[in-house]
Order: sequence, then structure tokens, then C-alpha cells
Amino acid sequence: MEEVFNLNNIFTLFMLVLLQAVLGFDNLLYISLESKNAPEDRRSYVRKIGIGLAIVLRIVLLFVLISVIDSFQNSLFKIDIGHYIHGDFNLHALIVLLGGAFIMYTAVKEIWHMMSLEELENKTERKPKSVGSVIAMIVLMNLVFSFDSILSAMALTDVFWVMATAIIIGGLLMIVLADKVSDFLQKNRMYEVLGLFVLFLVGIMLISEGGHLAHMELFGSPITPMSKATFYFIIIILIIIDLVQGRYQKKLSKIKEENTASK
Repeated sequence: MEEVFNLNNIFTLFMLVLLQAVLGFDNLLYISLESKNAPEDRRSYVRKIGIGLAIVLRIVLLFVLISVIDSFQNSLFKIDIGHYIHGDFNLHALIVLLGGAFIMYTAVKEIWHMMSLEELENKTERKPKSVGSVIAMIVLMNLVFSFDSILSAMALTDVFWVMATAIIIGGLLMIVLADKVSDFLQKNRMYEVLGLFVLFLVGIMLISEGGHLAHMELFGSPITPMSKATFYFIIIILIIIDLVQGRYQKKLSKIKEENTASK
């Protein structure tokens, strides 16, 4: 018992919980945006059930990865088109690539919806999706996001209970924060656009990571994964731009109101 709950395992658990929190940011953003497709009175339920099921499946995925990790790294097929495209694809690379492409598609679709003049003029809302389909998408994309955190956890420790406990704690934190993030985006709609562009950036990051895992080369140049430091730096820049733009718009509106009043 002392060997199981030794200081090293406790410290590793603490580090993994922090890792889950950091890597879970983009996942939480996707959940908040995807849950908007459900009926309004069921959105909180969708988020909680979706994350809860994802926690269970993450632990199952952890067990599977520990058992058959080599199978995810075995080559499935290769692409070699002269000096234009080269790649050696395995299951891990395909999952990350497809997940990144889908997230980019989701972000672009939502941005296009917000910019649709016809929908703005008619003030019509999209028909909500079924609760089951939204939960299924949350669970599916949660599994895509989980590969990074699970593989990072496996690099830090080989103790199953430590990794499983970190996944459970991280999932519970997501359940607590999901409603708060969604409420914030609902009350501050201008940040929703920022969130969609961050989600688009997440898709780019996943595609670059998938391309790196597949050893892809485009026109002779290897694809390198976007680092987390670069990812968060760009997010900070986007937030600063959004804040400056917001204050500038308020200032212009105030000047316009003063000019109108003076006339």
C-alpha cells in the first residue's frame, strides 16, 4: 500500500491533473460551442452527460493504448507523389488528422453561419440537433483530444491508477467549468467569434501534429507540429486584439452619439 501511494505517485498525479487542465482548454471550448446545437433547455444536460461518457471512454482508451500502443504506431499505408507529397500514415496520425480537419470544418461552418446576411435579416435560428447526436459529437471529439493527454501521461508514469485518477479529476473539472464557459460566451457574444477562431487554430494545430506523426512532406519540406507555446502565444495575441478592437469600437460609438446629439 505504501508503494502504491508513495510521494512520487502523488506528485505525478498532481502534475497530470495540471496537464489535463491545460490540454483540456481547447476541448472545453469545443464542448461549449457544440452544445449550442442542442435545444436550449437541454444544453447543460448534454455537456454533463457528454463529458461523463467521455471520462469513461478515456479510461477505456487508456487501457487499450497501454495494451496495444504498438498497433497505433504501425504503418497502415503510404503516399508518395514525386516531390510533392510524401507520408507514412498510422492509426494515431489518421485520428489526429481527421479530428483536426473536422474541428476546422466546424469552426468555419459556425463563422459562416454568423456572417450569413440572410439569416441575420430574417432573424431565424437553426433547427436544434437531437440531444443524442450532440452528445455523440462531444464524446467523439473528446476522444480525439484525449490522445495528447493520455500519451503525455504515459510518458510520465506507467502506474494505471495514477493516470486514471488524473483523467477522472480532469473530467470533473471540465463538468464544473463547462456551464460557466458556455454562460460566459452566451452573455459576451463578441467573444464567441474569438472562440471560433481559437477553435480553428486548434484544428490547424492537430493537423500539423497529425502530419508530423505521418512524417508528411509537402514539396520537400517536412511538416512540423505547432508547439503549445506557439499556440498559447497566438491565443494571447488574439485576445489582446479583440480587447483593443472592442474598446476602439466603443470609443467610435461614443463619438458618433456625441456628434448626433450635438446636431
